Amino acid sequence: MEMRRDVFQAIADPTRRQIIGLLAAEPLNVNTVAEKFDMTRQAVSLHVKILEECGLIMIKKQGRERYCEAKLDGLSEVSKWVEQYKKYWESHLDSLEDYLAKIQNTKTKKYAKRKS
Repeated sequence: MEMRRDVFQAIADPTRRQIIGLLAAEPLNVNTVAEKFDMTRQAVSLHVKILEECGLIMIKKQGRERYCEAKLDGLSEVSKWVEQYKKYWESHLDSLEDYLAKIQNTKTKKYAKRKS
C-alpha cells in the first residue's frame, strides 16, 4: 500500500524547507539546487520529488534541463492549521495575563495596607 505524502511531511525536513526558500526567490534547475547543499545530487533529487508530490513545487522541462518553481499556495494548509492553534494560545495567554494582573493587584493592595 502506497502512502500519500502531505505538505506536513514535506516541511518536516530542514533540507526541504531550505529548498522551498531557495525556490521562493526564483526558479532554479535541479543541478543548481543540488550545488547549494552538501549532499549528492540524487539525495537532492529525492527531496525535490517529495516536494513535487506534495504540491509545493512544480517542475518544468526546458530542453534537457528540469526547472523547479515554488508553489507557495500549497502552504495554505499549514497556515490554516497554525492559525487554528494560534487562536487557541492567544485566548489562553490572554486569560493568563488577566490572572497575573489580578494576582498583582491583590499583592499591591495587601502591601499598601501593611504600610498604612
